[in-house]
Amino acid sequence: MNPSSHFPDAVIVGGGVIGASVAHFLSKAGLSVTLVDKGGIASGASGRCEGNVLVNDKTPGYDCQLAQLSQKLFPLVAAELDEDIEWRQTGSLLVAENDEELDAAATFCHQMAAEGIAVRLLDHGEIHGDMPHLADDIPGGLEFASDGALNPMALARGLVRDAKKRGATVWTGATVTAIQPDKRHKTFRVQTVRGDLTTPRVINAAGVWSPEIGKFVGLEIPVRPRQGQILVTERTVEIAPRAVIEFGYLMAKFGKSGYQRKISPEMEQFGIALVLEPTGAGNFLVGSCRQFAGMKTTVDLPVLRALAQRAIRFFPVVRHIHAIRSYAGLRPYTPDHFPIISETRIPGFYVAAGHEGDGIGLSLITGRLIMQIVTNQPTDITIEPLRLDRFPPPQAIPSVHS
Repeated sequence: MNPSSHFPDAVIVGGGVIGASVAHFLSKAGLSVTLVDKGGIASGASGRCEGNVLVNDKTPGYDCQLAQLSQKLFPLVAAELDEDIEWRQTGSLLVAENDEELDAAATFCHQMAAEGIAVRLLDHGEIHGDMPHLADDIPGGLEFASDGALNPMALARGLVRDAKKRGATVWTGATVTAIQPDKRHKTFRVQTVRGDLTTPRVINAAGVWSPEIGKFVGLEIPVRPRQGQILVTERTVEIAPRAVIEFGYLMAKFGKSGYQRKISPEMEQFGIALVLEPTGAGNFLVGSCRQFAGMKTTVDLPVLRALAQRAIRFFPVVRHIHAIRSYAGLRPYTPDHFPIISETRIPGFYVAAGHEGDGIGLSLITGRLIMQIVTNQPTDITIEPLRLDRFPPPQAIPSVHS
């Protein structure tokens, strides 16, 4: 190994799509970068999720604007990378289960259109013409033309490969054991099981493990793991040509009250809402659920059964299609559902974490914003809503000095 690789301009902790994107954009900006991960590339949440890149599940305003900025980067970056990330911009459908939801969807349609989103309201005839396998009583929904999908693991690999072409170094199997700030030299000593690195900048992109990394330098990072489980089906006829999400997903994601879906107690308990994503291989993925289950990454039969039942409710033909496998992943949740993309009170220490279920879709804008923050460039969008210090610390943690 080149000895100079032990003194990079920046060390990125975390080899998922967020860390990979940060490595891509920093290396493009001319910084020498070392990316470290305790496992392998995309071995955490990025390898245990679906690949939707959506605006249809965002709230009007800043949330939507941030997602749009990221979404516009995907075709550009996909054209740059050597790896085929399977980017396809086929749009998506947000389906209403009943007339009450359809009325709410019409209001949502106007709000999103005001944000510049290409969205239109579909009536019963239009939505069933597009989705003939949809349950007959579904009254309509919303079509979002700009939404897309990709292969998350290919995205992470492609971004890392591109960064390596620009001189980046990657340490896998390199659990971080300590980070020691040196105020005198304005550097950090990042200790890993593979060796030590000295750098003026550390970017914490460790997802659900970001609180552990933050504690090394005395920072409290309010990220919690929120589990999701997914069913994968056999190859079959085309059930849906693009991603389909039920309108109730927004309530499940944001915990909205005042409207109660007609779902079973188990579905309510597990935070079940339909997300169906076709893949390029001819099968499809079925989600989603949301639970706070600690760091548990094993699946549960009652949850999988509830996912299947919800899919059958919207697509009765799913009853006759076999599931071939299932998996669980951990979303890095923050209390306000916005990620943390921020410098911190520790000079040279940055955070890019807390994206919950939006890590894939917001990966590129996250990497670009971190690059702009690190290199003191104007950011594409105000980062005030993303700053770490928007969260009051529960208690002061003394900084580590050396």
